Amino acid sequence: MSTRRTLTTAFSRVRRIAAAGAAAGAAGLLAPGAVAAQDFAGEVGFILNTFSALVWAVLVMWMCAGFTMLEAGSVRSKNASMICMKNIGLYSIAGLAYYIIGYSVMYVDVGSLVGSFSSGLFYGPSAEEVALLGDSGSAAAVVEQGSSSKMSQWFFQMVFVATTASIISGALAERIKLWAFFGFTAVLTGLIYPIVGAWTWGEGWLYELGFADFAGSTIVHSTGGWAALAGALVLGPRWGKFRKDGSVKITAPSNIPAVTLGVFILWMGWFAFNGGSQLAMSGVADAVAISNIMVNTNIAAGAGVVTALIFSRPILGRLDLFGTLNGAIAGLVSITAAPDITSPAWALLIGAVGAIVCLAGLRFLEAKKIDDVVGAVPAHLFAGVWGTLAACFSSGATLWVQLVGIGAIGIFVFFVSLGLWLLLSKIMGGIRISRTVEELGQDAAELGIDAYPEFALMVDPDQDDYRDPD
Repeated sequence: MSTRRTLTTAFSRVRRIAAAGAAAGAAGLLAPGAVAAQDFAGEVGFILNTFSALVWAVLVMWMCAGFTMLEAGSVRSKNASMICMKNIGLYSIAGLAYYIIGYSVMYVDVGSLVGSFSSGLFYGPSAEEVALLGDSGSAAAVVEQGSSSKMSQWFFQMVFVATTASIISGALAERIKLWAFFGFTAVLTGLIYPIVGAWTWGEGWLYELGFADFAGSTIVHSTGGWAALAGALVLGPRWGKFRKDGSVKITAPSNIPAVTLGVFILWMGWFAFNGGSQLAMSGVADAVAISNIMVNTNIAAGAGVVTALIFSRPILGRLDLFGTLNGAIAGLVSITAAPDITSPAWALLIGAVGAIVCLAGLRFLEAKKIDDVVGAVPAHLFAGVWGTLAACFSSGATLWVQLVGIGAIGIFVFFVSLGLWLLLSKIMGGIRISRTVEELGQDAAELGIDAYPEFALMVDPDQDDYRDPD
């Protein structure tokens, strides 16, 4: 069974109990009141599942605020307003693209590869739900057609695709054109991510092989990481990031407290990201499972922070705050593939190793002169791959299947994203802002508004020592 099984399957046990109760009542084994109580359990379960999905979705949506704070604080003050513009834009575009086509591709009439491009466009409530709201239907009919409302399912899935787009925003900050980024976001959320989702959670070919990814270490986070890596390669590094002698200039962030607050918001939202992926709240087993999931999520993140504190100096050559904060995110990403494990000790190990993978990834990108402003590729792509593999020994996933899934998704997302970035570059006369705009800052040059107007722009005295971006 898929780790993100359909809610109908998750709730089928409630309907079986209700049916059994009705049968027992018909046989005279239960009093009429007991039969009514058993039937009512179906409505109660439907309400609990729907309400919990909506609450989880709102909390995952709040992660967009976390990404905004993290990115806006990580960039220089002259680009912080543009980060805010990009994040409010990407969330809105993701929601519309996923409504118009994305959900249909991912979940409606999925074959081995993709879902329907036509029968489910502009996804909406079921006929039974519309009839109920029009006073011509019944609650029983609505409960029978699913374990929660259709739009609660859509909403929960939509906020996940917005998370994928947020990963790209931070990696390519300070040098990408706004509309190039928005154009890529529309295709990513409407087609690229949904196709990956159809292969897996939509019960396509990777699901049939047995690929395991409970809440999206690969499906969500590595997908965003691969797309970000392709974009970073096409864009090149920021001007001044790498000196002529090959050394790296540490770019001063504009707001360290905002970065830290952003990580805390993401950490909080991750409880819903992973806990909500249980996709049910209608029984004791669900309550116990969600409790374990949330505790494992917290332990993995904490282990990532402590491990990054210990290893940042040996790996990065400094006690690095950003490395430590990314250690938390790497721990969270790593555990996302299998947070439903019953042993928190595994969560500790997975989160700790994830942080080391992330730190090594930061060092690797610097060595290869790949500019990732917030460390999104190491934290989401590299740690996501690790977490997906870790599911083999923590929750019994099959190694060769996990490798096939990681490889297939990676190849598809990277090369489609690379082609799309190059296509956008050709259409738009380049996807990178001019050097003049980059030096002045996108806030003043493109938006006409400074995030911190009380600070004057300063000329970098070392600018003649920098190597031009490749």
